[in-house]
Amino acid sequence: MGTPSVHEVTQLLRAWSAGNQNALEKLTPLVYQELHRAAQRYMASQRPDHTLQTTALVNEVYLRLVAFKEVSWADRAHFFAVCAQLMRRILTDWARGQQYLKRGKGARHVSFDEALVVSPERGPDLVALDEALKALSEVNSRRSQVVELRFYGGLSVEETAGVLKVSPETVLRDWKLAKLWLLREMSGGKQVEA
Repeated sequence: MGTPSVHEVTQLLRAWSAGNQNALEKLTPLVYQELHRAAQRYMASQRPDHTLQTTALVNEVYLRLVAFKEVSWADRAHFFAVCAQLMRRILTDWARGQQYLKRGKGARHVSFDEALVVSPERGPDLVALDEALKALSEVNSRRSQVVELRFYGGLSVEETAGVLKVSPETVLRDWKLAKLWLLREMSGGKQVEA
């Protein structure tokens, strides 16, 4: 099966929004592989014994999507932006659950840059990142969306630009500035190097 066209996915999303369950059945295999790839990119940086696996993450996103009622999907980009938000929520909820289980004992503070690479202590980092992203969204919502789409959604610079309808250069600038802002926020307001 080839890669579905943007137009085909958008048509199916709109038909599903209109209540056509047959459209959902056709849409699922078209978007599942893309969702799986995004989740796989994120989960590849997790420790091997992580209790939340790629397929489980995608399935949880799918279950939450089909539970949405009366969503008017604008297009494919809107759909994948919502999926990135759902992945963020699922992963943050999972991390909070892990933190609750540990009750903070032995948890180490990890910077934002360290959170982007392989780390055995990912759970608490996701909670701190989520809190920092919420604060960033109040200051600059687009920069927060760039981080969400790239970090949680696994989208490339070009894909993120398409979703946000901005240039790739704008995404790169927002990504850099958001990382600096988040680093400062997660380090307790300390000065960080550019």
